[in-house]
Amino acid sequence: MARPKKIKATPPAATHADIGSLELTEEIIRVRAYHLFEQRGYEHGHDLEDWLQAEAEIMGKKPGASAAPEPLPLRAATAA
Repeated sequence: MARPKKIKATPPAATHADIGSLELTEEIIRVRAYHLFEQRGYEHGHDLEDWLQAEAEIMGKKPGASAAPEPLPLRAATAA
C-alpha cells in the first residue's frame, strides 16, 4: 500500500508580511533613534532614552508610557 504524500505546511502570506513589517518598523525606529543621538551631539549614555523617544514618535505613544494607569490625585473631603 502506498503511503500518503506528506505536504509541507507553509505559513500564510500574512505571516511573512507581518515579519517584514515588524523588521521595517524596527529599522525606522533605529534610524530615528540615531538621529536623536546625532542631535544630542553624539553624547553617549542616552541610547535607551533615544530608542524610547523614537519608538513613541513612530508608534504614536507617549515616551515612557507604561501599561499601568497613573493614580488619581487625592481630593480633599468636602463638607456636606
